[in-house]
Amino acid sequence: MNEQIRISPIRVVNFDGEMLGVIETSEAQARATEVGMDLVEVAPNERPPVCRIMDYGKFKYEQKKKLSKNTKQHQVQLKEIRLRPKIGEHDVDFKMKKARDFLLHHDKVKLTVMFKGRENAHHERGLDILKSMVNSLDDIAKLEKPPGMDGRMMTAILAPK
Repeated sequence: MNEQIRISPIRVVNFDGEMLGVIETSEAQARATEVGMDLVEVAPNERPPVCRIMDYGKFKYEQKKKLSKNTKQHQVQLKEIRLRPKIGEHDVDFKMKKARDFLLHHDKVKLTVMFKGRENAHHERGLDILKSMVNSLDDIAKLEKPPGMDGRMMTAILAPK
């Protein structure tokens, strides 16, 4: 970069991407300082070497941002969907759609059926609801914890495949 380029002549590319042609290194450095930028060697193995007039600090910053963007990973969260044993068919479909969205965004889903009062006598109704939801989501999810009672709640956990 700049004074470290010792070979002369060099092929120079403008900061707009426009080819300036083969010119002497000192003249290329003068043009770069004239516009307040750096002369950077981009293809040293070519004959003559290719150099570009650019803002080197901005170039390095953009490379660093691009690299850090690629290394970010999604933090897996446990999303809970609550149901009741007397839930309607349309409501189950809507909750299933939300669960599918969570699973497609690589989050785990905890399906919870809450029982109150006399509903505690009909755990099989909650089990049927959970099994139907698990069966309909098995194309994108695997069952991590099978349906089971946890106090007055029946839970199942699904993880994305």
